[in-house]
Amino acid sequence: MTVWDDLVGQEKVSEQLAAAARDADALVTAASAGTAPPETSSMTHAWLFTGPPGAGRIRTARAFAAALQCVSPDRALGGVPGCGFCDGCHTVLVGTHADVSTVAAVGAEILVKDMRDTVRKSYTAPATGRWQVILVEDAERLNEKSANAVLKAVEEPAPRTVWLLCAPSLEDVLPTIRSRCRHLNLRTPSVDAVADMLVRREGVEPAVAAAAARATQGHVDRARRLATDPAARERRAAVLKLPLRVQDVGGCLKAAQELVDAAAEDAKQLAEERDGKETDELKAAMGAVQGGRMPRGTAGVMKDLEEMQKRRRTRTQRDSLDVALSDLTAFYRDVLALQLGSRIALSNADAEDTLERLARAGTPESTLRRIEAIAACGVALDRNVPPLLAVEAMTMALRAG
Repeated sequence: MTVWDDLVGQEKVSEQLAAAARDADALVTAASAGTAPPETSSMTHAWLFTGPPGAGRIRTARAFAAALQCVSPDRALGGVPGCGFCDGCHTVLVGTHADVSTVAAVGAEILVKDMRDTVRKSYTAPATGRWQVILVEDAERLNEKSANAVLKAVEEPAPRTVWLLCAPSLEDVLPTIRSRCRHLNLRTPSVDAVADMLVRREGVEPAVAAAAARATQGHVDRARRLATDPAARERRAAVLKLPLRVQDVGGCLKAAQELVDAAAEDAKQLAEERDGKETDELKAAMGAVQGGRMPRGTAGVMKDLEEMQKRRRTRTQRDSLDVALSDLTAFYRDVLALQLGSRIALSNADAEDTLERLARAGTPESTLRRIEAIAACGVALDRNVPPLLAVEAMTMALRAG
């Protein structure tokens, strides 16, 4: 099973990346043998992966990184880089390869201090692998200073360094950066393709796989979580009851509070496990004495870690709210489809009775206003409006219609 098998509905992009990986392999082989490199090559030092949420931008970039680091002996016999089972591929896919650095937004932005060490590493030769690979998962979250640091590194890269940037669209990345990258745009996988993947790769029952793929409209990661995690299905069911609970002001405020509390609880559960492990590992690395006391001069390092963990908890809470907003948008889109007599497949076919009830009780214009209110809530969260205020404003707007 090659690394490309994980890319759902991205056959064209997979072919382009596989060709680039073959050319990259030829470049490294020629350099090692002291021979002239190929005259033409589809490999370049910087790539920009764009596409809608759920298309698999990060998964695609990581698969390409694995193919670049592939050390399968089959390559000498004409095999394609990216076998999926060699040490190079495996360590990249699980995130432990020494020459693949991943940068993700901990809070709302990627700060320059988060990029400084990575940019410095990009100028070094690979330690054990074939390439030095820098994967930036949230390139749209680079602020001005961190984006300028990346720009300088992309303008003058080291010979064996490859930058892989991921963002929702070209417009989310500085023009000076994107002009120096090869652009690959991913498309949203079809519902059938996602359902087929869940059956083949996750062993999900066909009916459950189809329902999860339809509910998430081709969002691969959310579909996988919805199909395999009962808690995720319970959270979604609770969110879809919200439109029936905003009949009065008290119901609006209570529903908003419960939605924010559920997102905060999700963030807390993730943080408890991850933060404790990180803190213990840092203490061990700093030589903490028995009883947990840190050596002198290390308080600043612990404070930096705590601040990073706090930013990440805030980001996790908002990501959870984003999922809820997506579910609500899909719900009201189904209501609008019924009101307009559209024949499109409903995302929430399991709640068709509720959808029909709301469709009869409102008008297409009021449903559109509700969809706009959900979008406005997402914008408010992006602008750091306190989550409870943003969600309360949304639930009140849902009630008004």
